[in-house]
Amino acid sequence: MNITDGPSAAVEARAAMKGQLEHIRHELASVRTGRASIGILDSVRVDAYGTQVPLNQVATLSVPESTLIVANPFDPTQIGAIERAVQSANLGLNPSNDGKVIRIPIPQLTDERRKELSKIVHQLAEEGRNGVRGIRRHANDALKKLLKEHIISEDDERRALDAVQKVTDEHIAGIDGLQGAKDSELLER
Repeated sequence: MNITDGPSAAVEARAAMKGQLEHIRHELASVRTGRASIGILDSVRVDAYGTQVPLNQVATLSVPESTLIVANPFDPTQIGAIERAVQSANLGLNPSNDGKVIRIPIPQLTDERRKELSKIVHQLAEEGRNGVRGIRRHANDALKKLLKEHIISEDDERRALDAVQKVTDEHIAGIDGLQGAKDSELLER
């Protein structure tokens, strides 16, 4: 972050915090719940045409029902490679194919597994909150440096610090909301 004046501190902090929020949203989407979501397959890489490519680049993914994901390969010759990639992705999923499409049933979670996943969700959310706080600390330090160098006034610093804190509170509330939504999704049966 390269802050040159007070008002831009909140703007730059907001942009960095938004990136942190999107990162957490992506990380939480990959946590498997009892409900089918194509986001849980984001980490799957398929060995296609001699290179590792994301699953969504070799197949169309859809969720026809709440406990099933269907992968429809663009190239039918890749069906075996896709099936092997899903099995070896260590997601606890057991795909099956009928020669045309791959069906990936999402098994129901046990109570013990739900608790483990909830801990992971809380850990990811806390990492996100810590990232947002780190961005706030960086912005506040830059503002204090600007004040010390007499580039901004004390009033400007105070306003900018308040603006950075407001942006921080908004993004932490956003992370809390993502965490709450994922927790309620985990507890659904």
